[in-house]
Amino acid sequence: MLLFIAGLVIFLGVHSVAIVAPAWREAQIAQRGALAWRGLYSVVSILGFALLIYGYGVARHEPLQLYTPPPWLRHFALVLMLPVFPLLLAAYLPGRIKTAAKQHPMLLAVKIWATAHLLANGTLVDVLLFGSFLGWAVLDRISAKRRTVLRQVPGAPPSRFNDAIALGGGLALYALFLMGGHRWLTGVSPLG
Repeated sequence: MLLFIAGLVIFLGVHSVAIVAPAWREAQIAQRGALAWRGLYSVVSILGFALLIYGYGVARHEPLQLYTPPPWLRHFALVLMLPVFPLLLAAYLPGRIKTAAKQHPMLLAVKIWATAHLLANGTLVDVLLFGSFLGWAVLDRISAKRRTVLRQVPGAPPSRFNDAIALGGGLALYALFLMGGHRWLTGVSPLG
């Protein structure tokens, strides 16, 4: 569990710098350069993510059950997950979906993903993982509302086809996850 928590703290910590210390972040970018900052940010993120994944896998071998969701919540979680992949893609494919998500479709996707998984899973490690991501996404959205200058997310240029690509590609990814991607990635089938 310690590796999992360390990974969670490192991963969400580096992703929270813009929330808790935006001036420090900007000073680091000015001092080191944008490319060096992105490199350091990426290395720390990957380290945290690797620890998080490995620690999560280890912690799942001896689960501490906090609550047992009723079976129907698993089905509800599957429905709730439908917009997640289209929203993730819409973050990089500007169009009406991104506009409707108030310019933050990835944060909305993380909130939906985390909520769906909290409804369907009741172990301590699940609550820590999905609850932490939900809390982080809420705080980041609040922080983003207060920013005077929006940070630009790299992505495709605006196009009338972006929404169709995000929707079609997102639903295809959702189907891939249902048909075996989730099981391959996590060892658990969302279909039971």
